[in-house]
Amino acid sequence: MNRPRIYARPNKPLTIPVRKRGKVTPLEAFEAFEAPEVITVDKFTECHVTPDDVARRMVEYLGPQGDYLTLEPSAGTGQLARALIASGHSICELTMIERHNTLANGLRRIGPTLNRCFLEYADEVKGKAEFPRIIMNPPFKQVRAHIKAALSLLRPNGHDTATLVALVPSTFRHDECEHLEDLPEDTFATARVRTKIVRVRRVQL
Repeated sequence: MNRPRIYARPNKPLTIPVRKRGKVTPLEAFEAFEAPEVITVDKFTECHVTPDDVARRMVEYLGPQGDYLTLEPSAGTGQLARALIASGHSICELTMIERHNTLANGLRRIGPTLNRCFLEYADEVKGKAEFPRIIMNPPFKQVRAHIKAALSLLRPNGHDTATLVALVPSTFRHDECEHLEDLPEDTFATARVRTKIVRVRRVQL
């Protein structure tokens, strides 16, 4: 009795054609990643989505691109991360942190994300992790705690200067903060809070 030849090579090519793709810019690569259609600010998310134009300016305030490890605490829908990548920043040097499960899952479409509370993370890695760049839009109700935690991780780490850029309520004050600009009152439709952009720079000693 003839048995079937189980390991016989099929009578067809073992390769498939691959279409060559042209060079894709960082901005084109991330146009497909859109924020959720509806974002609400509630006690669980406290998410105020940073407008595109504001996110771009915040990235510009960080300074020229380079091999900078960059932290985005409370990354929300990833608006700041998208602006960073569109400007040429490497996703491999970006750390995103978001405690809300649904938002964290969405961020993973952009890059590696830590699904946890930033304040707990900062407390655990203080003295161990250093970031020469931090960009953030922290929860307004806990802005002082989040800025303090971020500053505890801000170090030049081999660079000449460490820079933090943050979007905060207009009433926020800190001795190290440089006031960059006031934002329009309607920047956040879901939050009646006047806001501004501030920056902290620390020079390598």
